[in-house]
Parts: sequence; C-alpha cells; structure tokens
Amino acid sequence: MNLKCPYCHLQRDPKDANRTIRRLGRYYRKSDGQTLTRLWCVRCGKSFSAATQSRLKGQKKRHLNKLIRDLLTGEMSQREIARVLKINRKTVVRKFRFAAAQAKEQLKKHNQKFAPSVEVEFDDLETFEHTKCKPLSVTLMVEYSTRRILGFEVAQMPAKGRIAAYSRKKYGPRKDFRPQARAKLFTEVRQFIHPNAIIRSDSNPAYPGDVQKYFPKAIHTTVLGGRGAVVGQGELKKLRWDPIFSLNHTFAMMRANINRLIRKTWCTTKKPDQLAGHIAIYALEHNRRIAATQ
Repeated sequence: MNLKCPYCHLQRDPKDANRTIRRLGRYYRKSDGQTLTRLWCVRCGKSFSAATQSRLKGQKKRHLNKLIRDLLTGEMSQREIARVLKINRKTVVRKFRFAAAQAKEQLKKHNQKFAPSVEVEFDDLETFEHTKCKPLSVTLMVEYSTRRILGFEVAQMPAKGRIAAYSRKKYGPRKDFRPQARAKLFTEVRQFIHPNAIIRSDSNPAYPGDVQKYFPKAIHTTVLGGRGAVVGQGELKKLRWDPIFSLNHTFAMMRANINRLIRKTWCTTKKPDQLAGHIAIYALEHNRRIAATQ
C-alpha cells in the first residue's frame, strides 16, 4: 500500500512504515458494505483512510446515487423518487445537487474523448420558471450524426405573444440574456467542433452573426421551422424530412425524460440554475447511452 497523508502530504514508505504512516485498524462502511483500512500519520498525528478525500465522503446512502440519477432522467420528480424509494425528500435533493455539481464538467470530459464534429445543429428550447410569464431559453448544440449533446446554456428571456403585456405589468421588464448564453456556449463547444464544420440552425436572425464570430471558417446553413407534431409536443415537426431532425429529436427526448420540461405539468422549475443542473445530468446520461450503443 503506497498512500500519502492528505493533511501533511507525507508519503508512506513501504520499507519503514512505522516512521511514516501506520495502520490503525479497519472499519466497516454500512452504505456500500466495504471494509476500509484506517491509517495514522506519524508526522501530523491525524488519521485517515482511502475515502478521506473521496467526493462521496459523508454520504450514508451512496448506493442510491446511480439509481436516483437514472430516475431523474426518466421523467420522475424528486418528490415521486422519494416516495418510491421510501427515503426523505431532502435526501433526493442532496443527491440531485451532488450529481448536478459534477455533471457539466463530466460532460466536457466525455466530449473530449471524441474527434471534432464536422456537422452540428443548434437551436433554442423554451420553458419557464415558476410561471409562463417568466420564460427561459435553453440553447443546445448536438452532433448531427450521433445526436451527442456537445453543450447547452440556460438563459432568461422576456415573455412574448399574448402574455407579454401581462408579464411586464406583474413582474416588470425582463432582460434578454440569450445573446450572452450563446456566446458562452459557442466559446465552450468550439473545442469539440471542426473549424470547417457545417452548422445548421433555424432562421433566427440573431444566429448568423454569432456563428460567424465564433466559427468564422464554418459553413452556416439556416432552415425554416415547420409546424409541430402532437407526438413531439412541438419539437418534432410535421415534415416529410426535417433538416434539423437530430436536434429536434433530442429536444423531444429531453421534454419526455426531464419532468420539469414537459409542457403540460405541475412540476415546474423554480430556479434556473437547478434547471441547468437537471439538464446537465440528463445530457451526460444521454451521451453515455448513445456511446454504449455504438
């Protein structure tokens, strides 16, 4: 055993362990049934084990982490997960936040394993926080051939249509942060996209300028949006051939598997950062499932 003290960083010498780090018995970890060796540092006098610096330190139900991630990306709410697993709802909230805190960084590391994408699609998905008078935009970019999610950003946007005036009256003017979100997204995913890639989107007039700025050598093509099909809740289109089908299909899957994105639901997002965390968990699981089938 070649361990290092996490406090004073003293390295254990196998030839003379009594002067560096000694064994201090063992203990049983009930959460996953493992027996771990406890060690004691001679220099600083502190005890530790292999689990001291683990991200799971202190979790008493670590065996539920993977299961709760699967249920969160399988259309179940946090309250329903707690009811089915017969655990406290606060436990589910902690597991959700723990998974969300790591998911986006793990998503980047996962995408770094693949060659730069030569054909991608991006667009915005609209949802809301608490009420439809406070809409949110989710800008998503996917690889065309595999539907692998390259990145996303959640941004505040003003209400539009028939409820715009009512929204301004009740909540005041609402700033539009979608341009900043696109800039952040394009900056992050630039490493995953080939410089001469083909980038497709709908005909939003704000898209060409941003694409030209962050992907000057790419070929940007725009398509007209079609009428939504009932089966896809608006994301899948009533077209014989949808030119951005990979993106729209991914949006439809997100609405089907993330309960707070279902159009007709009483489970709504209360905080945009929690929505971003939930999407990050789903995006990582989505990419892993796609990679497993290839």
